[in-house]
Parts: sequence; C-alpha cells; structure tokens
Amino acid sequence: MSHTTAHDTVHLLPKRDGRARAGHPWVFSNEIQMTNTLKSLPAGSLVTVVDSRGEALGTYTFNPGTLIACRKLSGKANAQIDVAWLEERIRHALKRRPALPPIREYGRLIHSEGDDLPGLIVDRFGDVLVGQISTAGMESLKDELEAALVSVTGCKGMIWRRDTAARSLEGLPVTEEMDIAGDVPDAPVVVFENGLEFVADLTGGQKTGWFYDQRANHAFAASQMALLPDTADVLDVYSHIGGFGLAMVDGARQAGKSVRATLVDASAHAMELARESATRQGVAEACDFVVGNAFDVMEEMGAANRRFHAVVCDPPAFIKSAKVMAEGLKGYEKVARLSAALVRGGGYLTLCSCSHHASLEDFKTACVRGIRRAGRSGRLIRVGGADFDHPQHLMLAENAYLKTLSFQLD
Repeated sequence: MSHTTAHDTVHLLPKRDGRARAGHPWVFSNEIQMTNTLKSLPAGSLVTVVDSRGEALGTYTFNPGTLIACRKLSGKANAQIDVAWLEERIRHALKRRPALPPIREYGRLIHSEGDDLPGLIVDRFGDVLVGQISTAGMESLKDELEAALVSVTGCKGMIWRRDTAARSLEGLPVTEEMDIAGDVPDAPVVVFENGLEFVADLTGGQKTGWFYDQRANHAFAASQMALLPDTADVLDVYSHIGGFGLAMVDGARQAGKSVRATLVDASAHAMELARESATRQGVAEACDFVVGNAFDVMEEMGAANRRFHAVVCDPPAFIKSAKVMAEGLKGYEKVARLSAALVRGGGYLTLCSCSHHASLEDFKTACVRGIRRAGRSGRLIRVGGADFDHPQHLMLAENAYLKTLSFQLD
C-alpha cells in the first residue's frame, strides 16, 4: 500500500491546541474541528494536523471513531510514510538500545510512542519478531512495517498477535488467530535473560510470550537472595513462566544459599513452561509449581501459617480502563494484604502493577494500605519500572505503565 499522497488536514480548535503544540503525541476528538470529510475518512488514514494559528504540527494517523483521534508519526507535514521511512525509524530505535546489537538478541525493539511508532509493540526472540498492533493507523501500515522490520533486523520470521484488548477501541478485531510470516518455530523457544535460559511460547503465551520489561526487576530480586538466611523459602505469585521465582533461585545459588521456591499461576501451560525452564537451569528440584487462583492460594497459605523470606506478586493489569479504577486499586490492595501476611519478619515483599491508568502514587497508596491491613509495618526500599528497552515519551505518562515496589517488612 502506498502512503505517499497529500494528506487531509485536521484543524485544532482554538484554546484546545496547547497540549499538541507542547509536544504531546496524541490529539483527542474534542480538540479538533470534526468535519463530514474527516468523519468519512477510513480509520488509520494519514493526516496533517494544523493548530488554531494555521501552523502544521506534523503527520499523524487518524481514526474518526475513537477518543484519541490522532497519533503523531512525524513533525513534518505530509510526510511520506513508506518502507524507507519506517526503516529509518526502526534504526533510531536500535540506537537507543546499545546493549542490544542488531543480530540475534532478546529484548523489546519497538515500544510504541517511546519509539515514535504509536500503537506498535515489537519484541525480538533471536531470529523471530513478535509484534502487537493496537491502533488502526499501525494496522494500515502493517505490510510496510513487516518489510521494514525484517530488512533492518535480518530476522527470519515474524508473528503478528492480535489478541490485545486495546484493538477493540480502534475497531480492530481481537482474536487468538495470528499472522505468521517466514521461518517461525512451531514449538516454544528459549529466551536468554540475565544469564538464564527460559522456555517461552510465542504464540500461546501471554502478551508476546515473555516480559522483557521486568528484566532489571528480576535481577534485583535475585540480588536480594544474598541477604537471606542460608536456608530460605521464596514465593512467586502470578509467576507466568517463572521470571521472578527462577531468578531468585539462581540468585540464592550464586550467593551460596539454599532456597526453596514456590511458583503460583492460574495457567497450567505457564507452569509447565516454568518447570521446563527450571529443568534447563538445573533447579527444578528446588521448586514447587502450583496451578491455582492467586487469591485462593494465598488465603490457603495464610490459613496454614505458611511464611516466606521473600514474596513477589506480579498480577495482570487490574485496571483496564479509568472506569474501573476504584475496583482495580482494591484488587491491588487485596494482593498486598494477602501477600504481606505471608512474609516473615525482616523479609521482603515485591509488588507490581502494569496498569497504566493507575499512577505510581495510586498504586503505592493501595499497596501500603494493604500491608497495613495485614497488620504489618516496614519500609519501601526500591521503586522500579520497565527496563531500558522500554523508553518513555517525555509527554506521555502512560508509557511508564510498569510500577514495581519492593518493601522490607518488620
């Protein structure tokens, strides 16, 4: 598809163009002069946005049926968005990741607005790329994106997953079906992180198959093991395929400690992958794998007086929209309350949220309330976020979606 013709123009309303002029990458539907011509444009069309003084702010993708009507691609009006342009944008993304050379690496290659490609997530697994598109604008560029990604990275295969719920907001289908191009393995693959090997399912696992955003937080959890007694118990709830739990086991091993890890997840498939990962690492005998609802398992452990020297809880996003903010924060409070009750005196508790609708302060308040409701006191020792390959747009707080709080409890 060609995207080289002159674009339609979106005019911003007087007194409502300040945010876009200041550099925010989104324009909301109530900030534009919505004409019948604009209403008839196909979702995902390229437009030039002009402020109320007639100055062009750049080239954006446009969707007439969404709250976020325009998403910025370029500061140039009528920019030619083609494979060559996308290749250059991807090369810039690689330059932001000096620890990820372009060949056979493992990490996030494209992080939506953080890499000036709104609505696009691409993770790399050696020679395979896994992409998620959440906007009509990126969907309209999908063929060009695939060509540019393969050209720049030299990867041999591409998986496009279409199961992210955000697609529904843009009128895009949400489905377990995916588009696969090139040489893609039909079995789980090995992911390398912090010197460890994990087994991930790129087509049947959560998100893209692995959570690269937690890399630095996994490493910190591992480093805490040096502070534990020579024999200790740790708990990883919402474990997925064992990122935190197996990192803690390795950290204990490196520190000459003996640790027993309990990993909990509602997905039997995830727990099987965690077991395979533990086997690859030679630590399966040090792990217990529990399939069950996190709340139920933690309540049962509390009733049985189970206690751990370190507990990590990394739940899925409880707050899918601003409408359920209060309910979601209560969910995080409950996680904090149940997990804090399982921590031994002097032990460590790490709580995570990937809900971008909740601010860091909102999340921290909910966690502290839960800890106090468990009858515990302590101190916050670390605030973490997504690792370096998840850059944040300076004007878009939503890019900083991941929040990780580590506490030591009395």
